[in-house]
Amino acid sequence: MLINIYPEDFQSDIQNIIKDVIGASLKEQGQPDCLEVEIMFVSDEEIKQINKENRNIDKVTDVLSFPNIEIEYGKVINKKDYITEIDYETGNIMLGSIVICLNQAKRQAEEYNHSLKREIAYLTVHGILHLLGYDHMEETDKKIMREREEKILDVLNYTRIN
Repeated sequence: MLINIYPEDFQSDIQNIIKDVIGASLKEQGQPDCLEVEIMFVSDEEIKQINKENRNIDKVTDVLSFPNIEIEYGKVINKKDYITEIDYETGNIMLGSIVICLNQAKRQAEEYNHSLKREIAYLTVHGILHLLGYDHMEETDKKIMREREEKILDVLNYTRIN
């Protein structure tokens, strides 16, 4: 598993949370170690622009996910199914990118009365599940996704009170 975090000199404690959450998420979903994920932390203005360009929504949001491969949720990624997506330098398959607005995460942590670390953990698991094919447009899908998110966060002890 390869995780690229930008900016590269981002806070090491947050980087560790991200790595733990992505690792636990992929493990919980039975995914192989040959996956690569990119995480970018951006400003309010940057995420607003990305949101407008990609979703035609002209407002700040907390997290956006950009899958590189199409996968049905619950399906385990097999390299042989994604031969053309393998980076032959690393041997990994680029799963996709997650963009997090740090300022929005701080505001939400305060609003929900929990730590910034918990909010970053939540946004990361939310983003990685989107990359793995989960969505929350329909109520039944939303319920499935929320249960997965909470299960992963509970394993890592990122409960709503911390």
